[in-house]
Amino acid sequence: MSRHYVVCLILLLLAAPCVWGQQNSLTVDRIFKAGEFNARSYSVNWMPSGGKFFVKRKVANGKGNDIVLVDPLGQQDNEILIPASNLIPQGESKPIDIDSFQVFKDNTKVLIFNNTKRVWRYNTRGDYWVADLENGGVKKLGGIDAQPAALMFAKFSPDGKSVAYVRERNVYIESLVSGKIQQITETPNEFIINGTSDWVYEEELDLRDGFAWSDDGSKIVFWRFDTSKVGLFTMINNTDELYPRLIQFQYPKVGTTNSAVSIGIYDLDLGKTKYVEFPGDPREHYPAKLDWIPGSKEFLMQRLNRLQNTNTVYAVDSTTGEFRIVFEDKDKAWVEVCEQIQFTPSAKQFTFVSERDGWKHVYLVDVETGNQRLLTPGAFDIVQLYRIDLEEEYCLFQASPRDSKSRYLFRQSFGNSSLKRMTPTDQVGWHDYSVSADGMTAIHTRSQLGVPPTTEMIRLSDHSIIRTEEDNPEVKQRMESLARIKQEFVELNIDDGSGGNLKIDTALMYPPDFNAEDGKKYPVIVFVYGEPWGTTVTDRWDSRNYMWHRLLCEHGYVIASFDNRGAKCPRGAAWRKAIYKKIGVINASDQAAALKQLLGKYSFLDRERVGIWGWSGGGSSTLNAMFQYPNLYQVGISVAPVPDQKYYDTIYQERYMQTPQLNPEGFKNGSPISHAQKLKGKLLLIHGTGDDNCHYQTMELLINKLIANDKQFEMMAYPNRSHSIREYQNTTPHLRKLMTEFFLEHL
Repeated sequence: MSRHYVVCLILLLLAAPCVWGQQNSLTVDRIFKAGEFNARSYSVNWMPSGGKFFVKRKVANGKGNDIVLVDPLGQQDNEILIPASNLIPQGESKPIDIDSFQVFKDNTKVLIFNNTKRVWRYNTRGDYWVADLENGGVKKLGGIDAQPAALMFAKFSPDGKSVAYVRERNVYIESLVSGKIQQITETPNEFIINGTSDWVYEEELDLRDGFAWSDDGSKIVFWRFDTSKVGLFTMINNTDELYPRLIQFQYPKVGTTNSAVSIGIYDLDLGKTKYVEFPGDPREHYPAKLDWIPGSKEFLMQRLNRLQNTNTVYAVDSTTGEFRIVFEDKDKAWVEVCEQIQFTPSAKQFTFVSERDGWKHVYLVDVETGNQRLLTPGAFDIVQLYRIDLEEEYCLFQASPRDSKSRYLFRQSFGNSSLKRMTPTDQVGWHDYSVSADGMTAIHTRSQLGVPPTTEMIRLSDHSIIRTEEDNPEVKQRMESLARIKQEFVELNIDDGSGGNLKIDTALMYPPDFNAEDGKKYPVIVFVYGEPWGTTVTDRWDSRNYMWHRLLCEHGYVIASFDNRGAKCPRGAAWRKAIYKKIGVINASDQAAALKQLLGKYSFLDRERVGIWGWSGGGSSTLNAMFQYPNLYQVGISVAPVPDQKYYDTIYQERYMQTPQLNPEGFKNGSPISHAQKLKGKLLLIHGTGDDNCHYQTMELLINKLIANDKQFEMMAYPNRSHSIREYQNTTPHLRKLMTEFFLEHL
């Protein structure tokens, strides 16, 4: 069959109803251009005390949004805190848009964020406005000379009389009384960043907002980055102007120099800044998270060492800059930053989530002595901590002790190993919660694989529904109109490499006309991630990948996915950390072993037509699969991978692999580029040339290696697209059509 004929046939299949003959079949455009299966979400701003919350609601005439105070238990009518008519700037005719908002604690002022712009991954830069309920009207912050979308991370002072924000790498305070704007940090050169972070802290430690007011409003603590010794990475924009434009930023690759990071304390009364002199080289440590101790002049700072196997929690005196160690969290592999610290009412203790006993558990830590009390004993992992009730002595959290593909709500009394499941037992799948301050009510969002989310307001005492906030009826109706497919979760048993037995969670999706008994052989496509940052076997709604996998099912494919050791599953620290120093080895081996078991278990799967695809870490896993197990996988699509681990950033890669100097064999054996000469199957490489995360540079290195070894492959470069490959017109539909056609042609 000629290539021309194959391509024509593929185009006909993509344009026409799918091969099983249904008229209401899926297309790439329905999924990624029309967005027919994009589900709506529902979120609220809970008040810091009590059980009420704020939401924005579109007004009847369609002009703007009111900000509404809601009592979920319906004890009083909803109150319009700020009508849209009060959000019209002077000289304008319509209300300002609201992307997000903060309500000051006495409900007299609202800080509104809009006109947002993307900074690397997220829209963290934009315009801020203050709506004053007492004086009326809405005022834009930043002064009359402020450029549009120039401010970041604005927040009220504790007395509500000022707002602090970041602008152009410096922290400012703007008085809401006088309008005076005061710059409190300095950037003597282009390498200094104040109040926000450099690239790697944002990407890998989720640190973007880099300053905080003290409890009494007398001080502001901020991060200061000196990036001068960090390697400068360069990308080229060839298409947006007549001449190419260089895009340059500091990006520390593994084993190289990090930013020198300091913690500054600005005293508003003195007008001076004092820097905390933590021990050790500031380029070899990561101050990762700050929490003010309520009612105190001290704050907690979590600070990781470079290898991230020790998290030292310091208590810092904001007046003197002196510090003391409260306690240390350590592990032979790596430790995580605790993102969910909660203080007791007396502020003498705080919660800390740690894996120190082999499971992710909640501890209560004494601020003075560092003594820890285990609150949640048992052989299970806490996924997310929602609430600590010290009076009734219980924890409320998300977990799934017996089923790592799902998530449920549990309650556990302090120190008691027994758990009480709060999510009704007749509800399966994935359950997320947003809990009120008083612990009486919660926003509950539930979904399953192939079932769009429903969001409800519930009473936590009995999980009864107060009302449904969002049910996505249009998406559910469209799902009902599609052909039914079989999908299931199974466990596969594989050898762990030392004679032991491992259970691998597996997800399977089948074509609409699937019949295990008709003797037909079905091609298989494996969806993989494989690295420690995520999972793929989850019983929840995923509109984009799930719907595209369904489209492939309609074309006759079986879709499979496996969660290997190292995946971010609630299966204990030993499971997650088995991959330490062996990324690209352990995950590739587990994936291949699971696939062999699957092919051996189901005779209807065609072992001569096996494909695999993944994005980012999944793109790297795809390359390792194609290169290390060339007789097992015939076709692969690798999107935005890291072919050589030595070219990725310090914080992520060193956390799991140490440095190339300490673990040279691990970096060599786990990097796909080391095995590229073994390629046998059909491989499609896809990358954005403007990818600031997993650089196009590493793709070019792989291309050279494949060429040197006379290996044929196909490649698509998307000019100036980032890691998500979604910028510019029609990019996502084009990408998914390319991927669909490649599988249709070669499988």
